[in-house]
Amino acid sequence: VRANGNSIFIFEAAGLCIGHLGHLHHMPDDAQFAAIGRLDVVMAAVDGGITLDTGSMIEVMQRLKARVVIPMHWFGRDALGRFLTGMAGEFDVVDTGLREITLSLHRLPARPQVVVLEPGRLD
Repeated sequence: VRANGNSIFIFEAAGLCIGHLGHLHHMPDDAQFAAIGRLDVVMAAVDGGITLDTGSMIEVMQRLKARVVIPMHWFGRDALGRFLTGMAGEFDVVDTGLREITLSLHRLPARPQVVVLEPGRLD
């Protein structure tokens, strides 16, 4: 295990390519972006604390160009708000008020979206 190491998990289900970026600590290089490939849905930690700072995470999301971005690990509305503000230009922001959503390849949004889910608990 390396200090600040990270694992990125990529799943394919029902034709959807879903990426979980883990606790991303660094900006991926070109080879790493190529290895990640096309993602329909990406889950990204946006707390900006133990992970990439908010601005860098926004850059990663813009480069990945996933149709759905699900912010994770935001632990408070301030961190989430900073991320949403930075994403609002190129992505529509949808605050669902829900804890879960159902996605399918044929129901992906035409314009990229940040989809906010309610956490099970918020400290």
